[in-house]
Amino acid sequence: MASASISPSTQEKILRSRCASAEVALLSSADKNSLLLAMADSLEASEKAILDANAVDIEHSGMQDAMRDRLLLTSARIKEMASGVREVAALPDPVGETLAEWTKSNGLHIRKLRVPLGVIGIVYESRPNVTVDTAVLALKTGNAIVLRGGKEAARTNQVLVEIMTKVAGVPEGAIELLDSGTRQSVQELITARGLIDVVIPRGGPGLIKYVTEKSTVPVIETGAGNCHIFIDASADLDMADEIVINAKTQRPSVCNAAEKLLVHERIAASYVPRILRKLIDAGVEVRGDARICVVATDLPISSANDQDWYEEYLRLCIGAAVVSDVEQAIAHINKYSTKHSDAIVTNDEANARKFLRQVDSAAVYWNASTRFTDGAEFGFGAEMGISTQKLHCRGPFALAELTSSKYEIVGTGQIRS
Repeated sequence: MASASISPSTQEKILRSRCASAEVALLSSADKNSLLLAMADSLEASEKAILDANAVDIEHSGMQDAMRDRLLLTSARIKEMASGVREVAALPDPVGETLAEWTKSNGLHIRKLRVPLGVIGIVYESRPNVTVDTAVLALKTGNAIVLRGGKEAARTNQVLVEIMTKVAGVPEGAIELLDSGTRQSVQELITARGLIDVVIPRGGPGLIKYVTEKSTVPVIETGAGNCHIFIDASADLDMADEIVINAKTQRPSVCNAAEKLLVHERIAASYVPRILRKLIDAGVEVRGDARICVVATDLPISSANDQDWYEEYLRLCIGAAVVSDVEQAIAHINKYSTKHSDAIVTNDEANARKFLRQVDSAAVYWNASTRFTDGAEFGFGAEMGISTQKLHCRGPFALAELTSSKYEIVGTGQIRS
């Protein structure tokens, strides 16, 4: 049963979504793909309206630098959104997939198959592309969705939802957008038990903590990204340079950007000044442990405190430390990591395999940037989020994880003795 304190406006939208979920679940794969392709075309055709709304949001947000970049849409980013929608349309539909099938000795035929979750609620911040990504993934999997975006992107989100819901054939209520003006709508969404089947929070640690602690609806928890890169003694240092610079600077405001750099002590004296100089030249603030500060005395770095090792900076800032070996790197990561994405750069396969096996994170890399932890990069077209929990789904999750299962049992009159 939904919370008794839910406002009439929110209740109307959630009830509409609940009704729509039954209709969306019955859409064929061809129907769903046709709707998604039409949405992609409409997004591109409505570029000016989207950019105009986004410009107003940017102007009123007061955001700067990396946080502003999360909110910003450009012509290229709109094309990327539309491309992602088309990629989702091209993927196999998981709904109705047979997961297992068998016949018992008594003749009962049992089939386990994928079915939609029902109504998905998502609470997210700033990034308007999430509005499109999550709506199309929900539709592809036969689910309705209730969106509660950040107030900073209110106008952009409204325009995006209007574009998608105006596509002919989209059931009324399949995509609903709640008011983002107050936190009350978040509380209403996450306590609408019986109407909302699952809630997904996407954003900073504060938002995720609030939703997971206050929700009476089951939660798929996404996580912050305190991501590490460990440069082992045998690493190809030119490769290491490129990976570190890419992972930290290519888009520092996102959760798969590198936040910590660990360097093997055997190469610290030569490699630390080299890579830190490149990071500083790229505008990155560096906070180092005592051993980093010793080998980089001529560079403008500051001393890291204990809180630095836990912090997800989401900006051009990185913490750096020297470790004695791969075992110490693994221990450091497992202590401070948010279990999102962590990488080793090495030519030692034994160390790489140990790192891949023992680092307890959703995505673990060998000789590659952490920036690839992303639904589109993994071939999912888009993602609902990146889960750092261990129940139901982990890592970037998309179509398969937006389904549940049911059993169909066919008999010929069997009764239990």
